[in-house]
Amino acid sequence: MAEKFTLEEFFNLLKKYNVEELEGVRIEGDLEIEIEPGAAVDPNTINALLALTQYVNLIQEFGKFLYHANMALTYLQRLSQAFGIQLPVAAPQPQVPEVKPTVEVPKIKIPEKLKEAKFEPYKVEYPGKIEEVTLGATRAEGGTREVTITVGGERSLAFYTFDAEMPHLPVIAIDVFDRRPMLAKAVREHYEDVLDDPAEWARKAVREFGADLVTLHLISTDPLLDDRPASEAAKTVEEVLQAVKVPLIIGGSGNKEKDPEVLEKAAEVAEGERVMLASATLDMDWERIGNAAKKYGHVVLSWTQMDINNQKTLNRYLLKRVGLPRDSLIMDPTTAALGYGLDYAFTNMERIRISGLRGDQDLNFPISSGTTNAWGAREAWMKDSPIEEDTPWGPRELRGPIWEIVTGLTLALAGVDIFMMMHPGAVAVLKEIINTLAGKIAEKADENAWLTMEG
Repeated sequence: MAEKFTLEEFFNLLKKYNVEELEGVRIEGDLEIEIEPGAAVDPNTINALLALTQYVNLIQEFGKFLYHANMALTYLQRLSQAFGIQLPVAAPQPQVPEVKPTVEVPKIKIPEKLKEAKFEPYKVEYPGKIEEVTLGATRAEGGTREVTITVGGERSLAFYTFDAEMPHLPVIAIDVFDRRPMLAKAVREHYEDVLDDPAEWARKAVREFGADLVTLHLISTDPLLDDRPASEAAKTVEEVLQAVKVPLIIGGSGNKEKDPEVLEKAAEVAEGERVMLASATLDMDWERIGNAAKKYGHVVLSWTQMDINNQKTLNRYLLKRVGLPRDSLIMDPTTAALGYGLDYAFTNMERIRISGLRGDQDLNFPISSGTTNAWGAREAWMKDSPIEEDTPWGPRELRGPIWEIVTGLTLALAGVDIFMMMHPGAVAVLKEIINTLAGKIAEKADENAWLTMEG
């Protein structure tokens, strides 16, 4: 039901409810002007009110027209799109007024040349230092070696020469076995003439292939192979010591029951030569091996399986329970071949090296890598992929050495000091890479030279 209000009544109503301001409110209704009979009314006022009323009505009608016209254009556009007909008239677009900046943008002066700056690498100083360990002994030192090898001594990460100089570059030992082993063809063809003579094998590794050290593996002592007595294996150690004059690393067969006896006997016959006994592990009689090294003046290789906590434990046992001198211990945290396992090996070794540099007295020792393990990966020695739909792998004569090279290079960056390797081409390339990274080789090397190596 519609009600009538005068303007005065309307304003009084607002005051009654204490309404001081209306916002967003639209008031609709009809405006009536009452003129009392007999009152004097200005004709111009009447005409102005009538004109205003007509103007308002006109605007309302025009607004309705624009609304319906816009709706009609929208429907026409939809129909034209459906039937693929292009309309000559488009819906009106709102016009955006041009806004002129009120603030004047200053002109930028372009410099004539760049500011000169000198590159200074970020330098890190570690509080710790890796222990220096020397292998081999000359005649003046009670041995018969012509050269000795010292590793360790680092005060920064590998090849970070802008932090601190590397006092000793990594070295490479070539593996030799005391019985004919199972080898990949790409490796075997280089040693075919000496596989049954470990002394000649060691001599060839040093003279022809540039081995810094020789690793002699006494695998014939394994009870599952020849079960050769420790005393007989010791004779092979003496023969190899006479054949070469570089430091020697002596390894057993991996049998945890027999290796302590074999390494103890080897340490006895090599007294004075400062060899490295490989290896003492937590699951064998590490104390017996450590005592043999301590008694005859040798170095112990502390071997663990990719576990930094086990490495700390074994090192602590050898140092504190056996009393092994700190300059007589080298670690082998285990090397996995190029591929998924190499991530673990690299990460573990890098953690160990950083811990040692930060002052961990249980881990600040040189690191050794059994890089030959790269040949355990099927990609290194198999002729083709066992997966039928796989892409060709390429010639294994190149694949295998590359597998060993990349494994060695990766772990060199993690801080390895001694590499035990097999393929002579891989040995040559890794040596060149090490010297290049250390800045010892200035000119560009021939990267294809090793591909032409003959057996």
